[in-house]
Amino acid sequence: MRIDDDAALHAFVESRRTALFRSAYLLCGDRYEAEDLVQTALVKVVLGGRRHGRLDNIEAYARKTLVNTFIASRRRFWRREQSYGELPERADHAPDTDTGLAVRAALARLTARQRAVLVLRYWEDLSVEATAALLGMRENTVKSHAARGLAALRAEMAEEKV
Repeated sequence: MRIDDDAALHAFVESRRTALFRSAYLLCGDRYEAEDLVQTALVKVVLGGRRHGRLDNIEAYARKTLVNTFIASRRRFWRREQSYGELPERADHAPDTDTGLAVRAALARLTARQRAVLVLRYWEDLSVEATAALLGMRENTVKSHAARGLAALRAEMAEEKV
């Protein structure tokens, strides 16, 4: 696909924005951060595509850009601390029995790479080979991150039930 074809690019963004947002939300656990992550990734896709002229698989390129942007954002020092103008009236992480909320909270406690592997393998339904290629790691490393991430999720979910 030629990236300088504005109609094709617009069609791609319109058709895939929601799917990319869902993956981004599972990666970061925050709606607003997920929106920023998708927008940043799409800007990088457009700029990268214009630089290269042609992308054979824009879907894979966009997904890889999304995951790499997420992982890079977790390395930044400023992400570790948040300042607030006013204190919130309630805790952001109030316990909830809803399974979806519990799973997302457990995902948020995993490392960025484990979370990326789990989202790509089990949400995006990619194979081990495709996940390894997308993240630039060996297949055994993907399997290891998936096993450890799933074990951590199971342990957290078991604690949640008790």
